[in-house]
Amino acid sequence: MMHADLATARQRLDRTGFLDLDVDPSLDLVAEINRLKREKNAIILAHYYQESEIQDVADYIGDSLGLSQKAAQTDANIIVFAGVHFMAETAKMLSPGKKVLLPDLKAGCSLADSCPPHLFRKFKEKYPDHIVVSYINCTAELKTLTDICCTSTNAVAIIESIPKEQPIIFAPDKNLGAYLVKKTGRDMVLWNGACMVHEIFSHERIVKLKARHPKAKFIAHPECEAHILDLADYIGSTTGLLKFTINDPAQEFIVATEAGILHQMQKASPHKTFIPAPPNNNCACNDCPHMKRNTMEKLYLCMEYEQPEIILPDWVIEQGVHCIDRMLEISEKAGLGLKG
Repeated sequence: MMHADLATARQRLDRTGFLDLDVDPSLDLVAEINRLKREKNAIILAHYYQESEIQDVADYIGDSLGLSQKAAQTDANIIVFAGVHFMAETAKMLSPGKKVLLPDLKAGCSLADSCPPHLFRKFKEKYPDHIVVSYINCTAELKTLTDICCTSTNAVAIIESIPKEQPIIFAPDKNLGAYLVKKTGRDMVLWNGACMVHEIFSHERIVKLKARHPKAKFIAHPECEAHILDLADYIGSTTGLLKFTINDPAQEFIVATEAGILHQMQKASPHKTFIPAPPNNNCACNDCPHMKRNTMEKLYLCMEYEQPEIILPDWVIEQGVHCIDRMLEISEKAGLGLKG
């Protein structure tokens, strides 16, 4: 490819969020991506919600924080995060000396975007005596306004570690926050944010689906709304849902989270049946459009040209990482280990 083509593509990068170059359709993308990993000492992280072919070429597959922790423990020079923007930011915060790439800079997150830091700062000023617990699914800048981070795995332990007399603001997910209020009995101030995927599941359709599959267990992510969680046989993080399907004797599962996780569930338990929970929309799909912005072509191009790169100001890394460190300290004391 000529340098003029790349120069033009980089100009378009500002508008499109990815290197807008043509890829030879005859190219073996899997072979090329594996070659680039070797030549550049790079690793690929893929969230469970990515397309199956991206998951299959990745070095590590998992939840966002766990992936960033894995990457920090390697000697890789380059981290390629096939996920969304806040995940790549977390990887950069935990590995500031490594180059972090995201195939498409516009692979955002409806939940992270629902809590703009400048608005949250004003919201926080209304509750000066509260400490802030933020779900890991938030921007790097919001983490600078956070006292303790949490994941869906360790959220209950994080809340229970805080003295009962200490008031709490929980951000940005109101559904996870409401679930934690119910689980812990703590009365928290909740920021009004949510994940678009986990808010579209249809209670009526799930009830009908359960009637058609009476032996199926219904499992759900705690980002779902309360009326969906009330139906669940098991509630857990994406990794927790996967482990549950592996260890539980049931042969059928209805799964209320982004449908990308079904690929790993089917690989781990090929003899079992996995049914995506039906959403309340016309296309009957529960895919995250932001996650699905990443493609094999964009993955190849970002590795070939090492663009787009995640760049964070030093102050954001220095201030934002403290809430992650605090979370990990509490998780260790609770016996949860370094879990994402």
